[in-house]
Amino acid sequence: MDSEAPPGADAEAGTDAGTRTQAHEEPATAPSGPGRRLRLVRRLALALVLVLVLPLLAAETALRVNFTGEAADGTYTRNQDAIWLGHAWVDGRKKDADVQALARRLEGTGIRDLYVHAGPLEHDGTLPESAYSEARWLVASVHRALPGVRVQAWLGDKLATESPDGLRLERARTRANVVASTRAVLAAGFDGAHFDLEPLHSGDTDYLDLLDDLHALTRAHHVPLSVAAHQIDPLPAFHALWGTLAGHPKWWSQAYFGQVARRVDQIAVMSYDTMQPLQSLYGGYVAQQTSLALEVTPPTTHLLMGLPFFHENRFGHRAHAETVPAAVRGVRLGLSRTDRDRARFGVALYVDFAATEADWSAYREGWLRPS
Repeated sequence: MDSEAPPGADAEAGTDAGTRTQAHEEPATAPSGPGRRLRLVRRLALALVLVLVLPLLAAETALRVNFTGEAADGTYTRNQDAIWLGHAWVDGRKKDADVQALARRLEGTGIRDLYVHAGPLEHDGTLPESAYSEARWLVASVHRALPGVRVQAWLGDKLATESPDGLRLERARTRANVVASTRAVLAAGFDGAHFDLEPLHSGDTDYLDLLDDLHALTRAHHVPLSVAAHQIDPLPAFHALWGTLAGHPKWWSQAYFGQVARRVDQIAVMSYDTMQPLQSLYGGYVAQQTSLALEVTPPTTHLLMGLPFFHENRFGHRAHAETVPAAVRGVRLGLSRTDRDRARFGVALYVDFAATEADWSAYREGWLRPS
């Protein structure tokens, strides 16, 4: 049975339907000047959030997907890995017993190179001999305890790229001093030179000139030249965007990474301090970095991916996310997808004095070839 219309409905409908319809169609009172500006600001803020957040969410989703799948068989150590060692090894604090303990620690691993901190350089590129007073003892001791393992001098300094203080690569005299300092550490017995200069901006041609001069020196001594490298843009030109927003470009373009890689014998990516909040995202990021680096590193250059053997919590690094298991899995996935048979490839462990037993176990279980 149809429901009855409410009393007076016909009368209301017939009184002035046209007037009521017109009233519904009339626009609301226009906002005042301040109200209009506030609405515009809100819309612009929302648009800005969408412009920044949506690409970030898309990128993070891609990293999570990048961490899925299985690594290919055979993507394990090529016995060309490395580890960064602290300054205590060359300033008298370490003794013969420490070298023997290190030998036991490295037994059965793929570690071939030790990057031993022998600096830092002075801001003018010079280096006092007192900074590496026990170098000869260390090199001789390592050669006895670990035949075939090379001891490279790890040299570096803060660059004056983002502050008034630091080493200035644009000065020819400073670059010449760096070369002279390298010549001195090689004369002290080191098996190579490893450089870590930060923050080094993408496109820095003075650095490329320095590498050309250093490589001529190391080739003459028949020893390797190696460098610690910044990460590669996770998105095209991201270093330029981040440099504009934060004043610290952080990343290198892939093309610049390739320019550096062609000038050295070894290049070790500092694939940590990534700002990733989860292991899955960090592992996906490492897989991406591995692929990007493999694409532009010539086969004659030895590429290493850094593993986080430290546990700090600060801006850019979360210890619960940047773990050795996640990094190793990411390295293997990137290697599998890009150049699974790459011969000159390895991982580099940063750093000995902060490493835990769990870090060493994860390296062994995840990266060493199963028996």
